[in-house]
Amino acid sequence: MITKVQRWGNSQGLRLNKQVLEEAHISVGDEVDLAVRGGVILLRPVRRVRGGQDLKKLVAQIPKDYKPGEIDWGQC
Repeated sequence: MITKVQRWGNSQGLRLNKQVLEEAHISVGDEVDLAVRGGVILLRPVRRVRGGQDLKKLVAQIPKDYKPGEIDWGQC
């Protein structure tokens, strides 16, 4: 695919067609990692668990002998 760098306000940008985004598994609004290596621009999707945390990893950190208790939050 050939495209051209265009000015958008004070920035420059590229338009990527739907097929290119689908093949790269990128959707509108997704975060991407952009790098330049040897004069080549590399763009790849950032894969993160929603909220930036993995629930299974967080639960695995709870001690086996943990006993939840009540906390007094004061009067409502």
